[in-house]
Amino acid sequence: MASLKDIQRKIKSVKNTQKTTRAMKLVSSAKLKRTEELAKRSRVYSAKLTEMMDEIAQKINDVGADASDNLFFRQNPNPKKVDIVFVTADKGLCGGFNSQTIKRVNRLLKEFKENGVAVRLSGVGRKGIDYFKFNQISMINEIVGLSSSPNFEDAASFITEIVNSYVSGETDKIVLVHNGYVNMISQEIREDQLLPVDVSRLPKNATHAKSELDIEAEDENALLAALTRKYIEFSMYYALIDSLAAEHAARMQAMDAATTNAKEMVKTLSIKYNKVRQEAITTELIEIISGVESMK
Repeated sequence: MASLKDIQRKIKSVKNTQKTTRAMKLVSSAKLKRTEELAKRSRVYSAKLTEMMDEIAQKINDVGADASDNLFFRQNPNPKKVDIVFVTADKGLCGGFNSQTIKRVNRLLKEFKENGVAVRLSGVGRKGIDYFKFNQISMINEIVGLSSSPNFEDAASFITEIVNSYVSGETDKIVLVHNGYVNMISQEIREDQLLPVDVSRLPKNATHAKSELDIEAEDENALLAALTRKYIEFSMYYALIDSLAAEHAARMQAMDAATTNAKEMVKTLSIKYNKVRQEAITTELIEIISGVESMK
């Protein structure tokens, strides 16, 4: 049986851990509020950009062309090579946040392999990159630090390299996988096809209000291509923000659970300490009484 000093040492250690997890929960809560607000603003911009893409695509159709003939919209039902871009966190201690993303990527790898499709991986975030490197799965692009501190320039630079591979014909499809923010207590895996853009996912408006787009561009396809690149760049940036918000929420939950568990453990250890102490006192009393009896 453990001694009183050993139990006291364990209680002290658990209490110190409890202070750490409580502090980490508060930090994640504060960071989540800031990231959540940024995600809300970015979501509005993303929605407007998507509406504009739909408007241009419809205007091209109105003048007799077909937006689906554009390289960025041309669907390939039998791709030979696919690029998967995933986003994970740079740090752990956030429950199953990273493992859920990795699990979805592994599932996609298996599905594509079974269909004879070659897959190339590109990763954002140390946890996912380290996992696939450990499992000897190579990546064509990787970046650490961007998922914990997203900025548009770096996100655009990262995804542009992969988009250029699509334009040059090196790959037939680009899929983005990340764990997204739903609310304070839940996250969900999001799998988005970046290229070719799925026109069916764009909002369909029967009529368009007057806008600057009423002035016809000289080259509609060039305009659509430029806007599509901007759309993909922002999609990558938004995925990073969405993932970061989900990460903070997951870490806040994990630290809350850890704090609660630590509290329960302290309670259990305290009961054990009192029990051992009581047994020690009882033993000492028995020894004293036995000594007194032997002197009679």
